[in-house]
Amino acid sequence: MKILITGSSGLIGGEVADYFASKGHAIVGVDNNMRADFFGPGGDTSWRTEELKAKHKNFRHYATDLRDRASVLKLVEEIKPDAVVHSAAQPSHDLAASRPFDDFDVNAVGTLNMLEAARRHAPEAPFAHMSTNKVYGDAPNRIKLKELETRWDYDDPAYAHGIAENFTIDQSKHSIFGASKVAGDVMAQEYGRYFGMKTCCLRGGCLTGPNHSGVELHGFLSYLVKANYEGKLYKVFGYKGKQVRDNIHSRDVARFIEAFIAAPRSGEVYNLGGGRGNSCSVLEAFELAEKYTGKKMNYEYVDKNREGDHICYISDLRKMRAHYPGWDITIPLEDIFREIAEAWARRTAK
Repeated sequence: MKILITGSSGLIGGEVADYFASKGHAIVGVDNNMRADFFGPGGDTSWRTEELKAKHKNFRHYATDLRDRASVLKLVEEIKPDAVVHSAAQPSHDLAASRPFDDFDVNAVGTLNMLEAARRHAPEAPFAHMSTNKVYGDAPNRIKLKELETRWDYDDPAYAHGIAENFTIDQSKHSIFGASKVAGDVMAQEYGRYFGMKTCCLRGGCLTGPNHSGVELHGFLSYLVKANYEGKLYKVFGYKGKQVRDNIHSRDVARFIEAFIAAPRSGEVYNLGGGRGNSCSVLEAFELAEKYTGKKMNYEYVDKNREGDHICYISDLRKMRAHYPGWDITIPLEDIFREIAEAWARRTAK
């Protein structure tokens, strides 16, 4: 199978490329390292590109800019992929506010360019679009909550399993980033529903893993563990540090994409996160980071939350498990922390 993967040097794209290349598939990776432009040297992913090229003879890399419509159309026409995984994105709330044109051109226009190129030149190819739980805006903050010792949790039995895919995405504050991702998300659904393409939107929770180039503006667990390992000051933005995220290892994301490609559906939406079992608050994350680095967390509290930030977000995984019963979370939270800590130790030693 020939699989085209955008954002192939990022966390998810790189994991998916490595996963499918290791199984013998022909991989076409598309990544122009815009993370370095967005986040500076700390966000540079060129090391991942070189790593994939060295490891897999069946991996080809293109530095195509997804905002360049003509180049995208030409590339997909040339490749004619059997499947598309679109994981390229501008991923930061804060950066989107300062660079709204770049954010929208990458997240919305880039997604449209990929969808239309696929419709014209690979209409039968399953198309997995990496969306985000930020399409729900801050509406999850309207759910009744209870304050526990180290975290917030839902105080409404309707959300015992977390937030499902029918949760509203309308009439809430999304951040500029969240709004651009809504545009791409709805467009990917529409290419499935209107044109009959086999598309899905994967509304990720905290996608993470040892290959994440985490920075302060993006990459929650990766950056948190890095800051702990290097003794850097970590800033906690509001909510008493009890805000909750559900965390999923990039390998479990790749496994779900594999399941979708094998049995695709049209215009589907899935909340792809770690679920309740892999959820933790910032305070709880400090404790786990300290466990695997042996170092005390150096942090300060800022009594102002980020705009549109979730107080508690846990993905309801029941729809995913029902549609793809062979898939489930396989990497527990503690293993995720251990792998990330070991990865930063290796990078620092080089």
